[in-house]
Amino acid sequence: MEYDPEERSAKLGEGIIEFVRTVPMNEITKPLINQLVRSSTSIGANYAEANHASSKRDFRNKISITTKEANETKHWMRMMAKATPEKSEECRKFWKEAHELTRIFATIRKRSFEN
Repeated sequence: MEYDPEERSAKLGEGIIEFVRTVPMNEITKPLINQLVRSSTSIGANYAEANHASSKRDFRNKISITTKEANETKHWMRMMAKATPEKSEECRKFWKEAHELTRIFATIRKRSFEN
């Protein structure tokens, strides 16, 4: 598995965009799709901002947001798995990647306080 968090977070967002195109649209899935696309694509955007932060404080703030968005993506993916049981295996793969990214970003944030 590739470690580069910027590339992984971008690929997660792209993968979720492709995935939600296959989800049947109804009153339950429509808001879940919206939330999933928003949270998953903002992971990479916030990580890129963190990498170009103007200060250590700015970096910590952006990496915290990145961690929260990855964690939020896990929540919405869990809800999507419940709303579309036929897609639960795909949802599980996305959830796992979001979980791994959450752990990576949390570690990066923790280390930023040690320096």
